[in-house]
Amino acid sequence: MLEMSMYVILGYLSGSVLYAQVFARILKREGMIERSKDRNPGTANAFMYGGFWCGVLTLAGDLLKGFLPVYFFMQNTAQEHPEAVWCALVIAAPVVGHAFPCFYGFRGGKGIAVSFGCLLGLCPFWKPVIVLALFFIFFSLILRITPHFYRTMAAYLCSLAAILLVCDVKSVKTGFFVITVTVCGRLLLSSEERQEMEVKLLWKH
Repeated sequence: MLEMSMYVILGYLSGSVLYAQVFARILKREGMIERSKDRNPGTANAFMYGGFWCGVLTLAGDLLKGFLPVYFFMQNTAQEHPEAVWCALVIAAPVVGHAFPCFYGFRGGKGIAVSFGCLLGLCPFWKPVIVLALFFIFFSLILRITPHFYRTMAAYLCSLAAILLVCDVKSVKTGFFVITVTVCGRLLLSSEERQEMEVKLLWKH
Protein backbone atom coordinates (compact mmCIF):
# COMPACT_ATOMS: atom_id res chain seq x y z
CA MET A 1 0.00 0.00 0.00
CA LEU A 2 2.77 2.45 0.93
CA GLU A 3 4.70 1.67 -2.26
CA MET A 4 1.60 2.18 -4.39
CA SER A 5 0.76 5.49 -2.74
CA MET A 6 4.34 6.65 -3.31
CA TYR A 7 3.97 6.02 -7.05
CA VAL A 8 0.73 8.02 -7.07
CA ILE A 9 2.36 10.93 -5.22
CA LEU A 10 5.48 10.86 -7.41
CA GLY A 11 3.33 10.75 -10.54
CA TYR A 12 1.29 13.72 -9.34
CA LEU A 13 4.42 15.70 -8.46
CA SER A 14 5.96 14.83 -11.81
CA GLY A 15 2.85 16.09 -13.55
CA SER A 16 2.87 19.27 -11.49
CA VAL A 17 6.05 20.48 -13.21
CA LEU A 18 4.81 22.67 -16.08
CA TYR A 19 7.60 22.49 -18.64
CA ALA A 20 6.12 25.26 -20.78
CA GLN A 21 6.74 27.61 -17.86
CA VAL A 22 10.15 26.08 -17.09
CA PHE A 23 11.51 26.40 -20.63
CA ALA A 24 9.89 29.79 -21.16
CA ARG A 25 12.00 31.01 -18.25
CA ILE A 26 15.17 29.23 -19.40
CA LEU A 27 14.82 30.45 -23.00
CA LYS A 28 13.73 33.94 -21.90
CA ARG A 29 10.19 33.68 -23.29
CA GLU A 30 8.54 35.10 -20.19
CA GLY A 31 4.90 36.03 -20.61
CA MET A 32 4.26 33.69 -23.53
CA ILE A 33 1.48 31.84 -21.71
CA GLU A 34 -0.19 35.11 -20.73
CA ARG A 35 -0.11 36.23 -24.38
CA SER A 36 -1.89 33.10 -25.60
CA LYS A 37 -5.65 33.05 -26.16
CA ASP A 38 -6.43 30.28 -23.68
CA ARG A 39 -3.46 30.83 -21.31
CA ASN A 40 -2.81 27.11 -21.35
CA PRO A 41 0.72 26.17 -20.20
CA GLY A 42 1.05 23.35 -22.68
CA THR A 43 2.88 22.19 -25.78
CA ALA A 44 0.77 23.99 -28.40
CA ASN A 45 1.30 27.42 -26.86
CA ALA A 46 4.98 26.66 -26.28
CA PHE A 47 5.36 26.15 -30.04
CA MET A 48 3.15 29.09 -31.04
CA TYR A 49 4.45 31.69 -28.62
CA GLY A 50 7.82 30.33 -27.52
CA GLY A 51 9.26 29.07 -30.79
CA PHE A 52 10.48 25.73 -32.11
CA TRP A 53 12.92 24.77 -29.35
CA CYS A 54 10.64 25.84 -26.55
CA GLY A 55 7.90 23.71 -28.13
CA VAL A 56 10.11 20.66 -28.66
CA LEU A 57 11.53 20.76 -25.14
CA THR A 58 8.07 21.26 -23.64
CA LEU A 59 6.67 18.36 -25.65
CA ALA A 60 9.52 16.10 -24.53
CA GLY A 61 9.08 17.15 -20.90
CA ASP A 62 5.31 16.66 -20.94
CA LEU A 63 5.57 13.24 -22.57
CA LEU A 64 8.30 12.06 -20.22
CA LYS A 65 6.64 13.27 -17.04
CA GLY A 66 3.71 11.02 -17.91
CA PHE A 67 5.72 8.15 -19.36
CA LEU A 68 8.39 7.65 -16.70
CA PRO A 69 6.23 7.21 -13.55
CA VAL A 70 3.81 4.86 -15.31
CA TYR A 71 6.54 2.89 -17.09
CA PHE A 72 8.61 2.29 -13.95
CA PHE A 73 5.50 1.32 -12.04
CA MET A 74 4.45 -1.15 -14.74
CA GLN A 75 7.93 -2.68 -14.90
CA ASN A 76 8.66 -2.87 -11.19
CA THR A 77 5.48 -2.92 -9.13
CA ALA A 78 2.31 -3.59 -11.12
CA GLN A 79 2.75 -7.36 -11.19
CA GLU A 80 3.28 -7.56 -7.43
CA HIS A 81 0.38 -5.20 -6.61
CA PRO A 82 -2.32 -5.64 -9.26
CA GLU A 83 -5.06 -3.79 -7.35
CA ALA A 84 -7.09 -2.08 -10.07
CA VAL A 85 -7.88 1.14 -8.20
CA TRP A 86 -4.26 1.83 -7.20
CA CYS A 87 -2.99 0.99 -10.68
CA ALA A 88 -5.57 3.34 -12.19
CA LEU A 89 -4.49 6.17 -9.88
CA VAL A 90 -0.85 5.68 -10.85
CA ILE A 91 -1.78 5.79 -14.55
CA ALA A 92 -3.79 9.01 -14.15
CA ALA A 93 -1.69 10.83 -11.52
CA PRO A 94 0.62 12.76 -13.92
CA VAL A 95 -2.38 14.10 -15.86
CA VAL A 96 -4.09 15.19 -12.63
CA GLY A 97 -0.84 16.88 -11.59
CA HIS A 98 -0.56 18.72 -14.91
CA ALA A 99 -4.18 19.90 -14.79
CA PHE A 100 -4.09 20.86 -11.10
CA PRO A 101 -0.39 21.41 -10.23
CA CYS A 102 0.52 22.01 -6.61
CA PHE A 103 3.52 24.13 -7.74
CA TYR A 104 1.32 26.62 -9.64
CA GLY A 105 -1.68 27.17 -7.40
CA PHE A 106 -3.56 24.20 -8.91
CA ARG A 107 -4.03 26.11 -12.18
CA GLY A 108 -2.49 24.02 -14.92
CA GLY A 109 -2.95 22.85 -18.48
CA LYS A 110 -5.19 20.51 -20.40
CA GLY A 111 -2.94 17.46 -20.17
CA ILE A 112 -3.09 16.15 -23.74
CA ALA A 113 0.63 15.48 -24.24
CA VAL A 114 0.86 14.11 -20.69
CA SER A 115 -2.01 11.71 -21.44
CA PHE A 116 -0.09 10.29 -24.37
CA GLY A 117 2.98 9.95 -22.16
CA CYS A 118 1.02 8.04 -19.51
CA LEU A 119 -0.49 5.69 -22.10
CA LEU A 120 2.91 5.12 -23.73
CA GLY A 121 4.14 4.09 -20.28
CA LEU A 122 1.82 1.07 -20.50
CA CYS A 123 3.94 -0.45 -23.29
CA PRO A 124 3.91 -3.11 -24.63
CA PHE A 125 0.16 -2.66 -24.13
CA TRP A 126 -0.44 -0.28 -27.03
CA LYS A 127 -4.24 -0.30 -27.48
CA PRO A 128 -5.11 2.78 -25.37
CA VAL A 129 -2.54 5.13 -26.90
CA ILE A 130 -3.38 3.97 -30.43
CA VAL A 131 -7.11 4.52 -29.81
CA LEU A 132 -6.55 8.06 -28.51
CA ALA A 133 -4.21 8.92 -31.39
CA LEU A 134 -6.64 7.57 -34.00
CA PHE A 135 -9.55 9.60 -32.65
CA PHE A 136 -7.46 12.78 -32.61
CA ILE A 137 -6.43 12.09 -36.22
CA PHE A 138 -10.02 11.26 -37.23
CA PHE A 139 -11.47 14.46 -35.74
CA SER A 140 -8.60 16.54 -37.14
CA LEU A 141 -8.27 15.17 -40.67
CA ILE A 142 -11.44 13.30 -41.65
CA LEU A 143 -14.48 14.48 -39.68
CA ARG A 144 -12.97 17.81 -38.71
CA ILE A 145 -14.28 19.36 -35.49
CA THR A 146 -13.38 22.95 -34.67
CA PRO A 147 -12.40 24.70 -32.50
CA HIS A 148 -9.82 22.63 -30.62
CA PHE A 149 -11.92 22.72 -27.42
CA TYR A 150 -14.64 20.53 -28.93
CA ARG A 151 -12.21 18.35 -30.88
CA THR A 152 -10.39 17.44 -27.68
CA MET A 153 -13.63 16.69 -25.83
CA ALA A 154 -14.84 14.47 -28.69
CA ALA A 155 -11.51 12.64 -28.97
CA TYR A 156 -11.34 11.81 -25.26
CA LEU A 157 -15.00 10.83 -24.86
CA CYS A 158 -14.95 8.60 -27.94
CA SER A 159 -11.62 7.09 -26.87
CA LEU A 160 -13.06 6.35 -23.44
CA ALA A 161 -16.04 4.55 -24.99
CA ALA A 162 -13.75 2.54 -27.27
CA ILE A 163 -11.31 1.62 -24.49
CA LEU A 164 -14.16 0.48 -22.26
CA LEU A 165 -15.25 -1.82 -25.10
CA VAL A 166 -11.94 -3.20 -26.39
CA CYS A 167 -9.72 -3.21 -23.29
CA ASP A 168 -9.81 -6.16 -20.91
CA VAL A 169 -7.64 -4.59 -18.19
CA LYS A 170 -9.80 -3.00 -15.50
CA SER A 171 -7.05 -0.76 -14.14
CA VAL A 172 -6.38 0.71 -17.59
CA LYS A 173 -10.07 1.35 -18.21
CA THR A 174 -10.44 3.01 -14.81
CA GLY A 175 -7.22 4.99 -15.26
CA PHE A 176 -8.30 6.35 -18.64
CA PHE A 177 -11.71 7.21 -17.19
CA VAL A 178 -9.95 9.37 -14.56
CA ILE A 179 -7.76 10.92 -17.29
CA THR A 180 -10.82 11.75 -19.40
CA VAL A 181 -12.68 13.32 -16.48
CA THR A 182 -9.57 15.35 -15.60
CA VAL A 183 -8.93 16.62 -19.13
CA CYS A 184 -12.59 17.44 -19.83
CA GLY A 185 -12.94 19.07 -16.42
CA ARG A 186 -9.87 21.21 -17.05
CA LEU A 187 -11.27 22.25 -20.42
CA LEU A 188 -14.58 23.29 -18.89
CA LEU A 189 -12.79 25.28 -16.17
CA SER A 190 -10.53 27.09 -18.62
CA SER A 191 -11.01 30.74 -19.56
CA GLU A 192 -10.86 29.84 -23.24
CA GLU A 193 -13.48 31.65 -25.32
CA ARG A 194 -16.23 29.26 -26.42
CA GLN A 195 -16.63 29.60 -30.17
CA GLU A 196 -19.41 27.88 -32.06
CA MET A 197 -18.65 24.25 -32.87
CA GLU A 198 -18.28 23.30 -36.53
CA VAL A 199 -18.21 19.77 -37.92
CA LYS A 200 -17.36 19.08 -41.54
CA LEU A 201 -15.80 16.42 -43.71
CA LEU A 202 -12.25 17.11 -44.86
CA TRP A 203 -13.16 17.13 -48.55
CA LYS A 204 -16.03 19.59 -48.08
CA HIS A 205 -15.36 23.31 -47.71
